[in-house]
Amino acid sequence: MRSVRARAALGATLVVAVALTVAGLAVLLVLRGNLTDRAGLEAEVAAREVAGQLALGATYAELELGDEDTHPVQVTDEQGSVVAVSKDLEAISGTGTAQVVPVPSAPVPSPGDDDDDDDDDGGGSEPARGEVSSDPPDFANGTATVDGETADYRFAAVESTTEQDVTLTVRAGAPLAAEQEAVDTVRTSMLTGLPLMLLVVAGVTWLVTRRALRPVEDIRQEMAAITASEDLSRRVPEPDSRDEIARLARTTNETLTVLEASVDRQRRFVADASHELRSPIASLRTQLEVGQAHPELLDVPGAVADTVRLQALAADLLLLARLDAGERPGRTAVDVGALVREEVSQRTADRIPPEVSVVGRGSLEVAGSRGQLARVIGNLLDNAQRHAERSIAVSVREDRGGVLVEVADDGSGVPGAERDRIFERFVRLDDARSRDDGGAGLGLAIARDVASRHGGTLTVAEAPGGGALFTLRLPSRPAPGGEPAAG
Repeated sequence: MRSVRARAALGATLVVAVALTVAGLAVLLVLRGNLTDRAGLEAEVAAREVAGQLALGATYAELELGDEDTHPVQVTDEQGSVVAVSKDLEAISGTGTAQVVPVPSAPVPSPGDDDDDDDDDGGGSEPARGEVSSDPPDFANGTATVDGETADYRFAAVESTTEQDVTLTVRAGAPLAAEQEAVDTVRTSMLTGLPLMLLVVAGVTWLVTRRALRPVEDIRQEMAAITASEDLSRRVPEPDSRDEIARLARTTNETLTVLEASVDRQRRFVADASHELRSPIASLRTQLEVGQAHPELLDVPGAVADTVRLQALAADLLLLARLDAGERPGRTAVDVGALVREEVSQRTADRIPPEVSVVGRGSLEVAGSRGQLARVIGNLLDNAQRHAERSIAVSVREDRGGVLVEVADDGSGVPGAERDRIFERFVRLDDARSRDDGGAGLGLAIARDVASRHGGTLTVAEAPGGGALFTLRLPSRPAPGGEPAAG
C-alpha cells in the first residue's frame, strides 16, 4: 500500500476498531454484571422471605413461596434432601441437586410440644425461636422448568435454622431473561453500528488526509517539472497554512534558491575559467608554432611566462575546487608573524619591498593550514604590488582574542561601492589593465574563502595614506587549557 492516504485511513480505522471493540466488550461486561447482580438481589429477597417463614416455625406445607412462576424455590435439609419445592417446578439445575419432588420427612414439631429434657427440668419453657443466617448468600446460575417452560435463573442460597434447631437451605431463583435480552440488544446494536462507524471513520480520514496532502502533491508535481525542465528559477507553491507542509515548501524554495545560486556560480566559474585559460594557451601555442616555423623568432621568456601563468591559474582553480567541495583546513599551529616574515623574505623580485611590523609578546599563533594561510598572505601582497605607487606596509598584531594582519598600499584604493565585489571570482576593477599585469581575478576570492574556512574574515577599507587597507582577522589558537594562546 503505497498511498499515504490509504495508509492513514487504514491506520485510523484499525485504531478506532480496536478502541470500539474494547469499549463495547467493557460495556457488555458491565451491563451483564449489573443485571446479574440485580437478578441475584431479587433471588436473595425471595430466598430470605421463605427462610424467614421457616425460622418462625412454618411447616413445609404452610410455606408461602411467593410468585412461583418468576421465583422458583427449592428447600433442602442438612443431608441435601429436598423437603419443599415450588408448585409446578418440573426440573431444576445449578442448585446442587436436580430433585424436584420432596422426600418423605417427619413433620416439624409444633412450637407447643415439650420434650423429655423439658419435663426433667420441670420448667415447661418453650424452645428458642429460629433465625435466618446473616451471611452473604451463595449465588449460582442454572435453569428451571416451571409449568413446561424452561428458562435461565440466578439462584441465591440462604440458610435458615428452625425452632427445632434444624438447618435448612432455601434456594430461590430470579429470571435472567431481562439480562439476556438487554445484552443481546446491545451486542446486536454494536455489531450493526461498528461497521458503519468504521466506514465513516475511513471515509472522513481519507478526505481529510487528501485535503491535507494536496499541497504535498502540488510540491511534488512542481519539483518533477523543475527536474524535467532543469529550470532552477521556478519555485514550488507555498500554502497559506503555518503547518509542517508550509515549512517544507519554504525550505524547499530556500534550497532551490541556494541550488540555483550555486549552479549559476558554477556555470560562471566554468565560463570564466575557460575564458582565462584560453588566452595563455592560445599565446603559448602561437609562440610554439612560430618557433617551430622560425626557430630564430621563438620567444622563450614569453613562453615560460605564459606557462608559469597557466600553471598558477590551474593551481588557483584547483584550490577553489577543493574549497567549494568543503575541504576543511588542518588544525596545525601556525605562527602568523613568522609566516608573514617568511613570505616577505622570499619576494626578492618585488617592485616595492614591503615594510613589515610585528607587534606582540611571543608568538601569534592560529590553528589552520599553513599552506592556505601562506596563499592568503601571498595574494594580498600580490594585490598590493600591482596597485602601490611607492610603499607597502604589512603589520601583524593581537586584537581581542585574535590575530590581525593588515596590508596597506598607497595606490588608488578601492571605491566604496566595489569593496564587496572585488572578492568575487574573476572580477577585475581595472578593465583596461592587461591580463599579464592584472592576473585572473581569483586571488582575493581565494583569500576570502580561505579566511572564512579558518573562522576569520577579510575586509577592505581605505588606508591612512589613501590607498587600500586589507584586514585579515583570524581567531587565536586555543591553548591546551582552553585559553587563547599568548601573543
